[in-house]
Amino acid sequence: MKRIRFNDDTNGLSGECLITELRQDPTTNEWVIIARERSKRPYDFVARKENESVPAFVEDCPFCPGNERLTPPEVAVYRRDLDPLNWAIRIVPNMYPALTPDDVVGGNLDDPHFRAMDGFGFHEVVIESPLHNQTLSTMDISDVNLILRAYQDRYRVLSKKANVKLIITFKNHGTTAGTSLFHPHSQIVAAPVVSNYVSQKRTVAKEYYEKKDRCLYCDINGWEVESRNRLVSETPKFIVFHPYASRYPFETWISPKTHNACFANICSEDMSELAEVLHKTIMKIDNVLGKPDFNYIVHTAPVRDENADFLHWYIQMVPRIWIAAGFEIGSGIYINTSIPEETAKFMIGHLHKSAR
Repeated sequence: MKRIRFNDDTNGLSGECLITELRQDPTTNEWVIIARERSKRPYDFVARKENESVPAFVEDCPFCPGNERLTPPEVAVYRRDLDPLNWAIRIVPNMYPALTPDDVVGGNLDDPHFRAMDGFGFHEVVIESPLHNQTLSTMDISDVNLILRAYQDRYRVLSKKANVKLIITFKNHGTTAGTSLFHPHSQIVAAPVVSNYVSQKRTVAKEYYEKKDRCLYCDINGWEVESRNRLVSETPKFIVFHPYASRYPFETWISPKTHNACFANICSEDMSELAEVLHKTIMKIDNVLGKPDFNYIVHTAPVRDENADFLHWYIQMVPRIWIAAGFEIGSGIYINTSIPEETAKFMIGHLHKSAR
């Protein structure tokens, strides 16, 4: 097994690692290739964007105040005061939904050889701010807290809908992350099926719990805090780290220290701390990587598993600084050209330099 020594005097990184290493993700049992020979130094992923001058209001933007007629009627609204026009967050059905409540849940028998069903579900857009040029990293923490509370409220509403089995809350920031509108927004999709990916994670976590009588994700948190090799930051209630078998460069998880299967179960005190952690994490990624496009996903228990002893919610953040190629598409095995231990240390080292 061939190993190499590496030294990076610029960022104070050194150590020993395999030239190429297969790592297994403990939450899915899937394999990831950490490709040292093809890897980039952490600073190779930094790409400074030109500062664009974006106005606070765009006349034809459907999410800007005064253009409410351009969206479907809101299903929820959060206001700053009693003025109905002075809204902070609007939640509306997606104009181009992936799933729609107008359909019914039932089998489609048009083709006897393949399985299909009607596209029942809910697809909502969370318009996060009335300001067109606002971003999560430039918002007040109180605004981020309100967004998270809106996610929680919608989960509670949608989880009570008949036939809903899975709710995914996510944000696409930037064109390479899959968004077509600059105005700050995120999305919620409630589906009548549980994907194989989520089912696999559930199965792995349940088997671990039955064998160890402990939550797998709680143990992962403990391992990351103990080793500190991939730990980016830590607060009384949360840890932020780059996963051992990261599929993407600078992939980041925010995980609660206290066991909790469902994001909707968070108390207000924890939500306030989470808002601060999420805000700071996005600011770090912006500062270190040059404001990249990114996705984040709130991974939470399937509906009716909200109190499971073996499941644990977390937020996954993926800077869009990497593109899947033919091997990933063909095999399902991701090649990560960064080393999680290096990227985590790079984040910490960069922040220490910025603080001087």
